[in-house]
Amino acid sequence: MKVSRRFTVKGKSPYEGIPFARRSSEIRNPNGSLVFEAPDIDVPERWSQVAVDILAQKYFRKAGVPQTGADGRPLTDDGGNPVLGGETDARQVFHRLAGCWRHWGEEYGYFDTPEDAQAFADELCHMLAAQHAAPNSPQWFNTGLHFAYGITGPAQGHWFVDDSGGQGKLMKSRNAYERPQPHACFIQAVTDDLVNEGGIMDLWTREARLFKYGSGTGSNFSALRGENEPLSGGGKSSGLMSFLRIGDRAAGAIKSGGTTRRAAKMVCLDLDHPDIEQFVSWKVHEEQKVAALVTGSRQLRRHLAAVLDSCHVRDAQGNETVVVVPRDNEKLHRALLEARAACVPEMYLQRALQLAQQGHRAYDVPEYTTDWDGEAYNSVAGQNSNNSVRVPNDFLRAVEAGGKWRLVRRTDRSVEKELDARELWDRIAYAAWACADPGVQFDTTINEWHTCPEDGRIHASNPCSEYMFLDDTACNLASINLTSFLRDDGGFDLDGYRHAVRLWTVVLEISVLMASFPSQSIAQRSYDYRTLGLGYANLGTVLMRLGIPYASPKAYAIAGALSAVLCGEAYATSAEMAKELGAFPRYPKNREAMLRVIRNHRRAAYNSSQSEYEGLSIPPVGIDPQLCPGELLEAARECWDRALHLGEKHGYRNAQVTCIAPTGTIGLLMDCDTTGVEPDFALVKFKKLAGGGYFKIANQSLPPALAKLGYSPSQIEDVLVYVAGHRTFVGAPAINHETLSQRGFDEPALQRLEQALDAAFDVGFAFNRGILGEQFLKTNLGLTDAQLADWSFDLLKHLGFGKADVQAANDYVCGTMTVEGAPHLKEAHLPVFDCANRCGRKGQRF
Repeated sequence: MKVSRRFTVKGKSPYEGIPFARRSSEIRNPNGSLVFEAPDIDVPERWSQVAVDILAQKYFRKAGVPQTGADGRPLTDDGGNPVLGGETDARQVFHRLAGCWRHWGEEYGYFDTPEDAQAFADELCHMLAAQHAAPNSPQWFNTGLHFAYGITGPAQGHWFVDDSGGQGKLMKSRNAYERPQPHACFIQAVTDDLVNEGGIMDLWTREARLFKYGSGTGSNFSALRGENEPLSGGGKSSGLMSFLRIGDRAAGAIKSGGTTRRAAKMVCLDLDHPDIEQFVSWKVHEEQKVAALVTGSRQLRRHLAAVLDSCHVRDAQGNETVVVVPRDNEKLHRALLEARAACVPEMYLQRALQLAQQGHRAYDVPEYTTDWDGEAYNSVAGQNSNNSVRVPNDFLRAVEAGGKWRLVRRTDRSVEKELDARELWDRIAYAAWACADPGVQFDTTINEWHTCPEDGRIHASNPCSEYMFLDDTACNLASINLTSFLRDDGGFDLDGYRHAVRLWTVVLEISVLMASFPSQSIAQRSYDYRTLGLGYANLGTVLMRLGIPYASPKAYAIAGALSAVLCGEAYATSAEMAKELGAFPRYPKNREAMLRVIRNHRRAAYNSSQSEYEGLSIPPVGIDPQLCPGELLEAARECWDRALHLGEKHGYRNAQVTCIAPTGTIGLLMDCDTTGVEPDFALVKFKKLAGGGYFKIANQSLPPALAKLGYSPSQIEDVLVYVAGHRTFVGAPAINHETLSQRGFDEPALQRLEQALDAAFDVGFAFNRGILGEQFLKTNLGLTDAQLADWSFDLLKHLGFGKADVQAANDYVCGTMTVEGAPHLKEAHLPVFDCANRCGRKGQRF
């Protein structure tokens, strides 16, 4: 392939025009305790602190990297061995990624010349540093560690297909990183078998291989027998839910990528499964257990403390005695009555009395919280998977008609039970409202857009449902930052966008080539289908900056066209690669079905009439040519013309090329205000990290959006202060440097407070032991050990500040976090800033 340069110049650094700076990364909890620290690291100067923290905490390799001195020469110890450590420069990461992709691409003939290979690597390095695009997390974790640093690690049971001789030979990986695991998304089959290959217990092992390296997986469990179905050896099946609980525990123990986050796992179930009712309500019931644990533990602690305290009685002379007989102790009598009314178990009350007799004044009762990293959530099931139900059109028709829905046994396909379809649909809706699960996957529509139906149906998805394909396949993702291609004049750099789509399609194709997989089946089928997942991020930001409400017909037209360019250009690139490298091996059998899907995509770009679509129960919504900007509409149509024309001639290198992922962590790395296709969550967000720590993330699109809408610089500044605050106590109402000094705050303490405000969601977050220091709180403010140990202790209240004082200071220092009520802002412009949730305490719109 030929690779043109758009962002770099031959012979010059790929970072030309991107200044780097020495920064430090520090992540703290709201109480000020330090979670992570990385001093003196080199990163692109324009990156936000959030992006720097993500790179340093999540993606820098922490061990095994040869270190260099100030002169750039490798460091060695006294024995002449390389000194090893972690990555400390963002360019190390960019080079190991881009260099690895170039290496594999060059070795397998993807580039016409060495100059094309160099252009490919340079363009990618630039795009990574400029936050134009980013691959999914497993690439950052694993790719290039062997290529750049020689890191190996013991083999983990992975497989790959070696195509070096054109034979496609299935082989076992020799070590963990020579062929890395760059894929984030897997779909794995599971059969109704307990211990054999492909069965239930084997699936947990395959999942473990994926979670260990930061990937996620999904499976459809509908093949498993329902509860009480007969077993071949006699007896009854324990049912689907018993096995899902085992898988949930295994996933929670491993997590994805070690300890950085929870396991990424999807559980799908067909709506006709006998255990569908228990599955739908599973997480609702588990979350109710958490509520019971939290409430019960607090009630138990409070009442037992009251019982113990009431046992210690002082006489008129001040002498203390222990009285544990209720008829002789009225205070104890009342405490026991209240405890029993609150359903405190009798055995605990008797133990409290026994402890009091022995001289104890406290009963050690753990108190649970609703923190999802806490013990309460850790002790209930269902917390390590997203759950989804597969909804066929037959069920939706039954809902519309008020009909029945049959649940079918897996052993003999007999009817286990009949349900009212509407009642089941209501139960699904209630569960999703109550706990955000289950999701719904529209099975009929999914399979009507399937490019390879000759090889089977699509049964499941990856954990976030963006990748849907055959069982035992994988998809590696990357996302393009749409705001990188938004010009200052409000136009869109379509040539740059298509260039990025083309290069990143090649990156993901090469990633299939170099990858290893957790099972022989996935390795073989990834080779056979070569599915990719290129997507975009920041769509909501682009619309906001253009002054277009997210929920508007014009926004739908622009979103449709940008998506069409993404997918059409990627398929056109895939067809170009097929011309030079051959189509994916299973393409010939699925040629007619895949071309039908491509033609339907093209028809949507042209907004064809519903009657023109082939093989679809529900025609898609086409791009409205009256609302879509002409240049963008023309680009969308041209991409699909080319994708179809080239595909008809050469086929496609990949059975699937795009999917729009949620773009969570890599979205933060690219300083995206919004994720994949979603609107902003809120104008100011407070993100809790798995493993500890918080980020405060403010939407960066407000100034350009307000400018686009015609507001003056001074008006924009007033709106920003209203939303995000002054971020200082200087001049604040009620709580400021003067009032704090009167209460014992010295200059160092005031400066510590000021430094904490950038990450504070509320002024109260800055007033804690981690920020101010235990010594200061005791010496200057006179706090006791008991006050410091009390999680509910309110320092601001203790200092004499009332609720009105705190709220006024909050609005001044941290802002209202909403544009509603902002000075100068016209009501007609409010929809431009609508988010997925109400914003701040005052916001009502969403």
